[in-house]
Amino acid sequence: MRILMFGRGVIATVYGWALERAGHEVEFYVRPGRAAAYGGAVDLDLLDTRRRPWGQRVVEKWPVRYREELAPDHDFDLIVLSVQHHRLAEAAAFLAPRVGAATVLVFGNLWAEPTAAIGELPLDRVAWGFPQAGGGFGADGVLRGALLPQAVFGTLDRPPTDREQAVRRVFREARFRPREKPDFRGWLWVHFAFNAGVHTQGLKLGSLAELAGSRRAFREALLTGRELLPLLEARGVDLRRHRGGVVGLRAPAWLTAPVLAWLTAHFAPLRVNFEAQSDPGTEEPREICRDTLAEARRLGVAVPRLEAAEPTFAREGEARPSAV
Repeated sequence: MRILMFGRGVIATVYGWALERAGHEVEFYVRPGRAAAYGGAVDLDLLDTRRRPWGQRVVEKWPVRYREELAPDHDFDLIVLSVQHHRLAEAAAFLAPRVGAATVLVFGNLWAEPTAAIGELPLDRVAWGFPQAGGGFGADGVLRGALLPQAVFGTLDRPPTDREQAVRRVFREARFRPREKPDFRGWLWVHFAFNAGVHTQGLKLGSLAELAGSRRAFREALLTGRELLPLLEARGVDLRRHRGGVVGLRAPAWLTAPVLAWLTAHFAPLRVNFEAQSDPGTEEPREICRDTLAEARRLGVAVPRLEAAEPTFAREGEARPSAV
């Protein structure tokens, strides 16, 4: 299968590598001029856990192919669209007239209504998924991170189409284990809220790397996430359908925070993931917190912990006095 990874971010690069290893032809679409800046190879230092629970370290210089133009008559079978959630509308608008015969896998965070978030992309060509990998590019240009064996896929309360089933087969052939989420909209929003809780603490400490192993920080992250549950319900999420996703937020923080702290310090895939996210200037955590707080204010839901953290993520001149 011919696969186009849209952009060359962490997730696109990690999964592009895994899919090429499975025998697919993989290219990256990048903005004009970026190919020369990126160079012809990516330096990887990955913990790949698809075969071994504790992971196999992969260190290599991976040659990659780029394209800076995309005509509507291209011959790609699959386009993997994995961009930061606040960049999705722009990316979807670019791709809409250029989809061709391909399926587009929207592969990442969402806070908007899914069907609205993809703009003019043809809904019958779209598959929905979420990566189970993470990491970051270091100052030396090396991509360090971890790749888990699961990959989350979902639908908007209907059976998967033939195109969506084909996408799942591609990932199974690459030794991933698909996990199905029928209410993918709700699952994404629960995950987004959990991220907002975690990122408030990462931003306070400087980065997610500083959060790893901290019981105190995880306690605050969990309590911040817990106060977002009424916001999810106000948006129409049936939390009974997502018990597994919210149990950690509803359980006593004194019990769950030490578990998360231990896992991020000692469980290799999580530790590697957190340690690699050490850039204090990363914008996505701030955008997640901003958008979550803006929605809470729009719906009139009290989120005092998130509001108290606003100075760490507000744009210059936009921070409001804390309500607590």
